[in-house]
Amino acid sequence: MPIRRILVPIDFSSGSLRALDYACELGRGLGVELLLLYVFEPFDFAGYSESFLPPPQLTQVIGEHHAKARERLNRLAAETAARGPRTRAMLLDGFPAQKIVEVVRAEGIDLVVMGTLGRTGMPHLLLGSVAEKVVRLAPCPVLTVRSAAPPGP
Repeated sequence: MPIRRILVPIDFSSGSLRALDYACELGRGLGVELLLLYVFEPFDFAGYSESFLPPPQLTQVIGEHHAKARERLNRLAAETAARGPRTRAMLLDGFPAQKIVEVVRAEGIDLVVMGTLGRTGMPHLLLGSVAEKVVRLAPCPVLTVRSAAPPGP
């Protein structure tokens, strides 16, 4: 099956940027289009609550974060396009795993290349893994890229 479109979920972590490097190399070699996706998660602002900030201020904080994310994503897409592969950027609101799978289906994505945080133990049990959910639910192959080499034995 030919690979024409690669989705790269971006959260600006070292893991997602490393995954972008992999996807960029693949994209350049295969002549594909890269789609960079940032999902603005509602819980990004769980630390701010109406008890601390009145709704207008909370809305302003969320709006500022949204604008900064869009700016960073667009800059990253331009830098990626300058490296060779055709690149588009998309910013959506919602839950990351769910939105990633929706975009895979809606955009006809052939491959997802995404970073992992490598959580283990209680954090993994409580928070789960976006990459794990995408691997389970995506109708296309998913290549996961560790943010750093795993520790030795």
